[in-house]
Amino acid sequence: MDTIQLHPRSARVTPAALKQFMNGYFTGVTIVTSVDGAGRPHGLTCNSLVSVTLDPPTLLVCLDRGSGTLTAVRERGAFAVNLLSEQARAAAEVFASPDPDRFAAVAWQPSPHGKLPQLTDDAFAFAECMVTDLHAVGDHVVVFGRVLDVAGEPRNPLLYGMRTFTGPPVPSAAGSLPTPR
Repeated sequence: MDTIQLHPRSARVTPAALKQFMNGYFTGVTIVTSVDGAGRPHGLTCNSLVSVTLDPPTLLVCLDRGSGTLTAVRERGAFAVNLLSEQARAAAEVFASPDPDRFAAVAWQPSPHGKLPQLTDDAFAFAECMVTDLHAVGDHVVVFGRVLDVAGEPRNPLLYGMRTFTGPPVPSAAGSLPTPR
């Protein structure tokens, strides 16, 4: 098998080029939340969520190094993932903004176990995670979390791609897949 040699110094990809590349990749939208050492809630819109392993159940999220949410996650040693429903665009936008009082714009309550902010009207599912590892990569930190509790049930998710929020496509009879025989 032939291998391709990559030369990182000669292949400079700009942030704008990477954004353009990722533009057509639609992904679910979450709000990652935590509570800082003083008990104040923090949260941000995030579409960097990955299920890492089922045993032990582990998720990862990527958080900006300068975010207050990352500081709260480090202080608390825990975070929550709120999977947003299709109707939660306003919540996604406010948690992506610099608004210092994001939680005033949404209905939320402390979760039953970790007392982490759970978005009651905008999230269709919720996971509480204990931080197991942090790994700095560029301007973000990859946060690994052992899933301690989950709640909710599947609904149509909010998606992000092509620099806009949208819902899942609605299948049509003409565009449906044939039934297996």
